Amino acid sequence: MSLLRDAKTFAEPSVFTPNALLREARRQKRLPDAPVPAVCLLDPDGDIARMLRASGRATIHEAWPCYHTEMLRFSLDGIAVGLVPCAVGASFAVLIAEQLFAAGCELLISVTSAGQLSDQFGSPPYFVLIQSAWRDEGTSHHYVPPAEVSGMEPSLLRLMERTFSSGQSRVHPGSVWTTDAPYRETASAIAHFRARGAVAVEMEAAALYAFAEARRKPVVCFAHVTNQMAARDGDFEKGDANGAHDALEVVRVAMGAWLREVHSPRASTSDPSL
Repeated sequence: MSLLRDAKTFAEPSVFTPNALLREARRQKRLPDAPVPAVCLLDPDGDIARMLRASGRATIHEAWPCYHTEMLRFSLDGIAVGLVPCAVGASFAVLIAEQLFAAGCELLISVTSAGQLSDQFGSPPYFVLIQSAWRDEGTSHHYVPPAEVSGMEPSLLRLMERTFSSGQSRVHPGSVWTTDAPYRETASAIAHFRARGAVAVEMEAAALYAFAEARRKPVVCFAHVTNQMAARDGDFEKGDANGAHDALEVVRVAMGAWLREVHSPRASTSDPSL
C-alpha cells in the first residue's frame, strides 16, 4: 500500500487548521487580527519582491501572522496586492495558500519559474498560463482523489484564456509537469511528460490547483519558462530585472480580468488595511 495514494479520507476535516495557526501566531507575535489584501501573489523565486524592494514600491505587511514567511504589500493599478516571496515547492506553496485564504485573500496568483519541455512557443523566456498540471508531487494527493492531473477551475480558466488570447502576448496556454524533485528530472521522465503534452516543468501548480478544487478558492498559476534545465551554458536568463517587470504585467492583466468579473469590494482600493 502506498501511503501517498491510499488511506485518504478527503471529506474529513483536518484537526490542524490554518485558522487555528493564525490565531496562535497573532497571540504570540501580538499582531492585530487584520486581513491580508484581497489579491495575493506567490513569487517563488523572489525576483518580483527584490525588484519592488529595490524600487521602494513595497512595504512589509506587518499584520501577516506567518511563522515562515514575510509579506510585502504594494499597489498595482491602484489595487493593494500582498506578495509572499520564496515559497518554493508544492507543500510550502499550499501551506501559504491555506493561510492566505484564511487571512482574507480572495484571489491567489502564482508566477513560478519553469524549465522548457517543448519548443512549440519558441525560445525562453515566455509565460505559460497553466491550464492543468501533471501530479508528480505529494501534496495534491492529500486534497483530491488520485488522478493524473489537476487543473484550474473551469470558469476561471475560460476567463483567463479569453484574457490572454491575443497573439501579441507572450503568455501561452498549456499543461505542465509538477515535480517534487527537480534534481530527478531524468531523460526518461522528461520524455514521459513531454509525450503527454507537458510544455514545461515546475514545482507548485498541481498542488495549488488541487488545493483550489478542494477548498473552492480561485487560484491562477503561471509558469515563467526561463530555462532548459541548464542543459546549455547561459541558461536561466529572464530578462530585465530577472523578468520581474514582465511577470508583474502578467499579474496585472490577470488581476484586472478577475476584478472586472468579480467586483470585490475589498479589492477596489489600494488601502492595504481593507
